[in-house]
Amino acid sequence: MQLKPYLTFNGQCEEAFRFYENCLDAKISFMMTYGDSPEQTPPSWRKKIIHATLAVGDQVLQGVDVLPEHYQKPQGFSLSLNLDDPEEADRMFNALAEGGTVQMALQQTFWARRFGILVDQFGTPWMINCGKPA
Repeated sequence: MQLKPYLTFNGQCEEAFRFYENCLDAKISFMMTYGDSPEQTPPSWRKKIIHATLAVGDQVLQGVDVLPEHYQKPQGFSLSLNLDDPEEADRMFNALAEGGTVQMALQQTFWARRFGILVDQFGTPWMINCGKPA
C-alpha cells in the first residue's frame, strides 16, 4: 500500500506543480488538462489541470484544479518533508516560503537540527524537518 497526498487547487495546479518541481528538485511525470480529457467543463476551464503527478524522490504528490464552487482552502494537515541535510532543509524551506507565510521559522529544536512550518503561496501547509543523527 502507498499513501499519496492529492492536493486541490483553485485554478493554480500547473503553476504550483512547476513551483514544487523547482523547490523540491522533483519531476512532473504527468500533467493533463481538462481540455485533453473527455470531461465537460466550461471553455475557460479547458487549460486547467484535471490530474498532475510530481515525483519527489521515491514519493509522489498529486494534484488537480477543481471548479471554484468546489474549492476549499487546505486545512487540518501539512505536507511534511523529512531531510537529512541541514543545508538542503534550509534551501527547500526558503524556496517554499517564497511568496508564502512562515508560521515557524526554520530553526534548531530539541529533536531536530532544523524544523520549520510554512504555508506556501498556493495555500499548501508544509513542515520541514531535518532530524538529529542517531
